[in-house]
Amino acid sequence: MDDDRAQFLALYLTRFAAGFGFTTLLTLLPFFIEVLDPSSLEIGLFTTGLTIAQTVAVVPLAYAGDRYDKRAVLLGSLVVSVGAYVGFILVDSSADFILARGLQGLAITGTGLMTLSLVGELSPPGKRANRIGTANAFRFAAAILGSVAAGGLYQRFGFDFVFTVLLLVLLPALLGVWAFVDRDETTVEGFAFTDLAVNDRIVTLSSFRVQYAVAVTMVRTWVPIYAGVAAARGGLAMGGLAVGVVVAAEKFTNMLFQPHTGRLSDRFGRARFVAFGGTAYGVVGLAVPLAPALGGLVPATGALPIVGEFPPVFFALAGLNALLGIADSFREPASMALFADQGTADGGVASSFGIRELVWRPGSMIGPMLGGFLMTQVGMAWVFYVGATTALTGVAAFLFVGTHLFDRNYLSTW
Repeated sequence: MDDDRAQFLALYLTRFAAGFGFTTLLTLLPFFIEVLDPSSLEIGLFTTGLTIAQTVAVVPLAYAGDRYDKRAVLLGSLVVSVGAYVGFILVDSSADFILARGLQGLAITGTGLMTLSLVGELSPPGKRANRIGTANAFRFAAAILGSVAAGGLYQRFGFDFVFTVLLLVLLPALLGVWAFVDRDETTVEGFAFTDLAVNDRIVTLSSFRVQYAVAVTMVRTWVPIYAGVAAARGGLAMGGLAVGVVVAAEKFTNMLFQPHTGRLSDRFGRARFVAFGGTAYGVVGLAVPLAPALGGLVPATGALPIVGEFPPVFFALAGLNALLGIADSFREPASMALFADQGTADGGVASSFGIRELVWRPGSMIGPMLGGFLMTQVGMAWVFYVGATTALTGVAAFLFVGTHLFDRNYLSTW
């Protein structure tokens, strides 16, 4: 097998394994709550423990990847993943679960940063977005499979079997990185974050990303809430299976399109794909509350093979969520490739992705709180109106800052 192909396949498999584990734990979270009977504080820590560990780990892991060997940091992160999943098997209390979630957060951050950094670094500029999009497609495939399989495996076989499956998925990834990925020799002296944080391209991208994080967090989180909660609370009261299909629609189209949109952005320029994807996401997000009206255009006897009948609004909402996945598929590989371009040029690709991760954090924390307030105090539709508008203001900031720091032609030159 060609050495480069073997390296990319090992990194894609790692991306799949990490995504599969993350989605599986998210799916099993309500079952752990039932079994462990945690306090309200402990329930919060079940989620925030992961987020805190991820946030704390970004800078030191990115620094270590640039300063030393990304392959070694990736292998270490995979070993920590193994330890986390063994820890979940041994969980006997809420404290044990919080500790295991913290380890998982460290592992997810390390594997995410290092796989993207290595894929970006190993790819020639003309294929960079395509290969990043392919890596992301593996992550989305894992998310779809994990969300579908985890609950069923747990109900039939229990927690231990699920985590054994996770280990069986993870170990080939670890062995693949160890056997096929070359040692990284692009070491960087000093602290790459310092220069990259004030780099004009990074600043321009961050002006978009910090707002877009609010948009994606609100829209992506509230689509299943909108689909599943009772009509009295502003929702559509769909059943669990229908909600699962609606959620999977966005992941499926994102998975399907990213390698191709990445290839197009390699050919025609990345910045315009970021602007187009962000604008399309905002426009489609504004249309989500129109799902009941759009559902009226669907024949009343809508059905899916094997599954059976669904209300017409299901097809409208699933279609809109699929369009959100397509819109985001234009933005994500192009945006990631721009961060990789700049990091590779300045000798700090892991730090560049670390900055990308950090600027996402404030919006990802503000979005759910703002969405909860709007849902309960103003109305469900306003979650989507505000979230989608934030995507559009993010694009406006991207265009304004880019034009100010560069020139009006920067969209065609990046």
